Amino acid sequence: MSLRILLTGALGRMGRAVAAQAETKNAQLAEAGSREERAEIVCGVDPFADKTPFSPGFPVYTDFASVPENLGLDVIIDFSHFSLTRALLEFARARKLPLVLCTTAISKEDLALAAETAKEIPVFRSANMSVGIALLKKLVRESEAFLGDGYDVEIVEKHHNRKVDAPSGTALALADAVSSAREGGFDYVYDRSTRREKRGRRELGISAVRGGNIVGDHSVMFISDNEIIELSHSALSRSVFADGSLRAAAFIKDKTPGMYGMDDIV
Repeated sequence: MSLRILLTGALGRMGRAVAAQAETKNAQLAEAGSREERAEIVCGVDPFADKTPFSPGFPVYTDFASVPENLGLDVIIDFSHFSLTRALLEFARARKLPLVLCTTAISKEDLALAAETAKEIPVFRSANMSVGIALLKKLVRESEAFLGDGYDVEIVEKHHNRKVDAPSGTALALADAVSSAREGGFDYVYDRSTRREKRGRRELGISAVRGGNIVGDHSVMFISDNEIIELSHSALSRSVFADGSLRAAAFIKDKTPGMYGMDDIV
């Protein structure tokens, strides 16, 4: 028995990582003699399918309209570009396929559309597919609740030099987790270069670093006059996000319509 997956963004870095992780995980299950459900990438969608010589070992279509209807698909894992999100949501809703939405920098309008789509199909949405990041969100929320307003909070995120959005969706998710534990919330500050005033009590600073091939580092610092408490997470390879997406796909396969996230797994 296998989990039959349509992979969007199949030829990108993360798409290839998901396919590789599925093969690795299936080999490990076979070696262990496990009867756990295997992940099978049945096909993919990628706008560059006819321009890329790389072959992933399964058919890849350039658009959603080309995907045959008789493939027996169970779920979609999406690591494509945000410009495809609207078409993806329409396709998933039309085919009644659960969707793991991993693409970042999605517009507020398309996020609203995803919420509407979740009334008809299960949608799993997370700014970061790492189980460790889900745990970090929980820890920073509890830390803020315990430490209180005697500590300033700063978030620093680091990514590779090809990432176009800043701050990262994960940094914002961490900021939201901290803010949810402070009565009245925080005011997010992304750049102090134009500010000529002391730090506000409700200020939460978010800084972005871009360089080299950093997969993803996130640190949340709680700073008082006497100490610094720092909680951090470092992704060592893209496999951690690929594995999280496969977990999410297995989790959401038989769920009722609704919006789900990594907090539901943790």
